[in-house]
Amino acid sequence: MSDERQHPYTYNFNAGPAKVPQEVLRIAQDEFIYYRNSGISVMEMSHRSVEFEAIINDAEKLLRELLNIPENYKVLFAHGGGTGQFASIPLNLAQAGDVVNYAITGTWSEKAAKEAEKYLKVNRVTTKPEKFITIQPQSTWNIDPAGKYLFYTDNETIHGIEYQVPVTPVPGMPLVFDMTSNFLTRPVNVSNYGAIIAGTQKNAGVAGLAIIIVRDDLIGKPQTICPSILDYKVLNANRSLYNTPATYSIYMCKLYLQWIKDQGGLEEMARRAKIRSSLIYNVIDQSNGFYVNVIDPATRSRVNAVFRVGGPTGDAELEKRFLEEAAKRNFVGVKGHRSVGGIRISMFNACPVKDAEVVAEFLKEFMKNNQK
Repeated sequence: MSDERQHPYTYNFNAGPAKVPQEVLRIAQDEFIYYRNSGISVMEMSHRSVEFEAIINDAEKLLRELLNIPENYKVLFAHGGGTGQFASIPLNLAQAGDVVNYAITGTWSEKAAKEAEKYLKVNRVTTKPEKFITIQPQSTWNIDPAGKYLFYTDNETIHGIEYQVPVTPVPGMPLVFDMTSNFLTRPVNVSNYGAIIAGTQKNAGVAGLAIIIVRDDLIGKPQTICPSILDYKVLNANRSLYNTPATYSIYMCKLYLQWIKDQGGLEEMARRAKIRSSLIYNVIDQSNGFYVNVIDPATRSRVNAVFRVGGPTGDAELEKRFLEEAAKRNFVGVKGHRSVGGIRISMFNACPVKDAEVVAEFLKEFMKNNQK
């Protein structure tokens, strides 16, 4: 009996850990017990082995190719996901007492700023809004020129906010950003940034791994309190093998990166992201208020469509019914984050366009059957 007959197709819209391409899972399944000619699984393989060295080297090579990473940037693989890098960035790029600039657009950039405050003086360049529904124009940001770097989060997974126009680098100040939730969903000019951080569990693999892309000149001046496991100099000198890394997560990342390349690269990922999100937002915008997305259309996320059912603050009964009906159709992960409520459809790289089409049709049907 096939997997498809045993398990009806599930529409996975989880915000992370997120959907992995079935082609990637098939390869991982085939290689799970015996990786090629090694006689053992990657799960039990030494990170010092020739086989694993080839895996991590291939992962870096694929990432460099996909993002066109310049030679003066290092690629590091680390524990702790994106959140671990919220500490690693201030500990590596500035010294105690230094000022750093943070643009706050939602929960994750706020968490990054609070982590940095443990080690540095944080200047929030944006004013705190009552609700996160847009991104303040960069021209209004209060950037401290003495800041050692400028940090922002490219996509706010919880609020459904994304920068549609890249932040303009400030001369003499490294630009750093967290790409965890929209990593590899569109081309990026790496040379504009001092460092890029991203967890892999949404668009580039499975949980347990962070990728850091950092410019050479920013490596080697960590704070004395920086743990070795977070120290970019240590990670770089040991080629991300200072201690036992998340070996299987790196292997899965390599398979995912190869899949992205085979699908057409970042231009194709960007094309699909635009189609998927447009399918959902078009229904919302044409629903006459039955569905409401309060985010400024100019900053709507392409990967996390967040909305309410029955009005701007949502109708509790309607939203409960919506989630029940969605579950009957094998939709998973569509309940909004507990801090904001409502509905959230997360559509990362592995999400087929057809899945977004199914959601759009469900939205229309549910509206037709539940309008008062």
